[in-house]
Amino acid sequence: MVNVDKSVLARYKKNNAHFEVLVDCNLALDFRSGKQISITDILAVQKVFTDSKKGLEASPNVLKQTFGVENPLEVAKEIIKRGEIQLNSEYKAKMREEKRKHIVNIIHKNAVDPKSHAPHPIARIEAAMNDARVKIDEYASAEQQVKDIIKKIQAILPLKFELKHIQVVIPGKYSGNAHGVLKNFGKMIKEEWLNDGSFMAVVEIPGGLEEDNETKIISTM
Repeated sequence: MVNVDKSVLARYKKNNAHFEVLVDCNLALDFRSGKQISITDILAVQKVFTDSKKGLEASPNVLKQTFGVENPLEVAKEIIKRGEIQLNSEYKAKMREEKRKHIVNIIHKNAVDPKSHAPHPIARIEAAMNDARVKIDEYASAEQQVKDIIKKIQAILPLKFELKHIQVVIPGKYSGNAHGVLKNFGKMIKEEWLNDGSFMAVVEIPGGLEEDNETKIISTM
């Protein structure tokens, strides 16, 4: 049973009427994503409200007119699937951590040290973000935040975004697998089958991915 004090609101507006249910944040989001969870396990109270703070419950007649059913459990399912679910502090922290990891990964893959032209280790990027006191917005996408974050950490960690062209020659007996792998790395600038049956390609990739891609190519052989 969901503790009412730890529950959050799932809100939904339909036909100019407002409806609310009290739910477990994580279970409600899992339910909306398609996981099979009993609605009774999600709800703190098996009622649909027009204003939960005032304890105003939606009447069976209003539910019938608006949703076509009187059963509050069936209505609650639609509210959770279609409405706005409040996020608790625990879930927001989880979102921020996931966004932080995604942002670090973007920088690691696409940026390099201007002097060595090698990618910065993930731990070094994370440390720079901590030193710069970077704050992650749990609602904005990682891609939207990268540009501003780079500006904040560049004084601590020199960064340069660059593209590299790598040339790869793959012996004929390995070319079948490697050809498909190469196309996933980046833009194919040039590709050619050589007289000895081997395959030669020039691929444009983000600077930070060179070492990772070399490892992947070797693993296909």
